[in-house]
Amino acid sequence: MKTSDFFYDLPEELIAQTPIEPRNMSRLMVLSKETGEISHNHFCDLPKFLKKGDCLVLNDTRVLPARLYGTREDTGAVVEFVLLRQRGNMLWECLAGPGKKAKTGTSFRFSEELTAEVTEVKEDGNRMLLFSCDEDFYTALDKVGQMPLPPYIKKKLDDRERYQTVYSREAGSAAAPTAGLHFTKEMLADIERSGIKIAYVTLHVGLGTFRPVKAEEITDHKMHSEYYYITEDAAETINQTKKDGGRVICVGTTSCRTLESCAAKYGGIKSCSEDTDIFIYPGFKFRCMDGLITNFHLPESTLIMLVSAFAGYENTMNAYKIAVKEKYRFFSFGDAMFIE
Repeated sequence: MKTSDFFYDLPEELIAQTPIEPRNMSRLMVLSKETGEISHNHFCDLPKFLKKGDCLVLNDTRVLPARLYGTREDTGAVVEFVLLRQRGNMLWECLAGPGKKAKTGTSFRFSEELTAEVTEVKEDGNRMLLFSCDEDFYTALDKVGQMPLPPYIKKKLDDRERYQTVYSREAGSAAAPTAGLHFTKEMLADIERSGIKIAYVTLHVGLGTFRPVKAEEITDHKMHSEYYYITEDAAETINQTKKDGGRVICVGTTSCRTLESCAAKYGGIKSCSEDTDIFIYPGFKFRCMDGLITNFHLPESTLIMLVSAFAGYENTMNAYKIAVKEKYRFFSFGDAMFIE
């Protein structure tokens, strides 16, 4: 298939700039992957589409305030860095702009407590920064870092916690697992009380999730790599759900990529900790996931390709066409879809 097969026309005014309050009052499109039938609801209605014995799989990663502005020690030039991934003790791979001002050996100051030196310029232009800090690194980062909101969000976010899920706890992401932003703590508690199991996995989301697919043929696209891990408790809960005939419902494409990466490698779900660059597009054989809760994604992105692989290409593109017509809100702070 061609990347252009996944294009759809989206009016700019449908790109959500701010989150809905309360979280669970965003809209929810429910799509049957078997029939293509669609219904329109609100996210707070989700429990009525769940069944006792189902298991929701949530990604509990927490977004770092990963956007930093450093002043070059020798010239005073200001460079923007975005932390992508920790590569060692105080060593981080970062985006840098303008990159020409962040050459190997240059030093930057971010605050009185926090400095860094560029130790390497990688082939793809990313920088390796070795930080020095007079206090706990994450404490210093919390003081000076900004949330790395996607480039299509132009409005300032007043409350940083609105770009975190209510269950986030494992710091390490450069972007939020946005399907989970719709849940409130009360809603999750009600879901558990109704006999729905919840399993937490972790995948640290990289900014590669926003990068466009530039290859004409989708199979020529190279996926970014992300780190994930699954605990023994989560693996046991998911495996027991499958054994009992319940549905495993992934909240977000990151939870999906976590489970399907593990299942593809090991033939099932087990406790593991590793990297994945899995690319899911039409023709993919799902080994674990039975349902998916997800937001509406960018045209020609790997995420809409993943949704098409699960829901079917025709069903997916038709659902997006209807979402535009019905003026759903799109992308990170937008509305949701439940595919069952």
